[in-house]
Amino acid sequence: MFYRKKKKRYIFFSTQRKLAIFLTCFLLSVAWVFYYINAQLTPTYLDYAEVQTNKIASMVISKAINSRTANVLDVNDIIEEVPSDSKNMVTTKFNTEIINRVLSDTNSLVQSHLEQAEKGNLSSLPYLDDIEYDKHTMEDQGGVVFFVPMGQATNIPLIGNLGPKIPIRFHVIGNVQSNVVPTITEFGINNAYVEISIHIKVNVQIIVPLASKMSVVEQNIPVAMGLVQGQVPHIYTGGDGSAAPSVEVPIPLPKD
Repeated sequence: MFYRKKKKRYIFFSTQRKLAIFLTCFLLSVAWVFYYINAQLTPTYLDYAEVQTNKIASMVISKAINSRTANVLDVNDIIEEVPSDSKNMVTTKFNTEIINRVLSDTNSLVQSHLEQAEKGNLSSLPYLDDIEYDKHTMEDQGGVVFFVPMGQATNIPLIGNLGPKIPIRFHVIGNVQSNVVPTITEFGINNAYVEISIHIKVNVQIIVPLASKMSVVEQNIPVAMGLVQGQVPHIYTGGDGSAAPSVEVPIPLPKD
């Protein structure tokens, strides 16, 4: 009788040990499968997150610029003539006071809108059909947090908007960097098309489950543009050193 009880107890403990080993192996296998799948999909997540982050940040910058009262200036408003000894020569320069004021205002606007977006102010964020913002997390922890379906992030058409939602977060790192970029294009005879723009650069850190990535959002914002006209010369050449014939412009004679 005692032998039977001992044998039954031995069988019971042996079954428990096998079950524990099986469950341990099963859980380890499941964990390894999840880790492997996540490792394979992480680059896809990061690429998708970078595209969406650039889209959102660019729209926030555009929204900030559109909120200003001043529109794009005429380039002649920021160009000043410099006195010259020659009557036939006109020298101009940019009005740096106006340009620096616009640059400072633009920096403040963009920085303010990005900070408001990170605090969960949805009015500073663009509305997109494929993005769901997590307002409570943004208010509690900061950063712009949004969800995208796994099928959409991995570009799997079969599951589309189904599947678990992946949280994506991005933080603005440092202040907004900007500089003035003038572009001058020759136009016609002794004319030039001038465009003054501000180049905005924002450094962001993108965070997805178990990975992160640094990215740069860049955008050009026009400040002033227009045509600057100079005096038409009496003799015109191509100006490129070639042997092209000169064109002489007739001068009207004064009436007696």
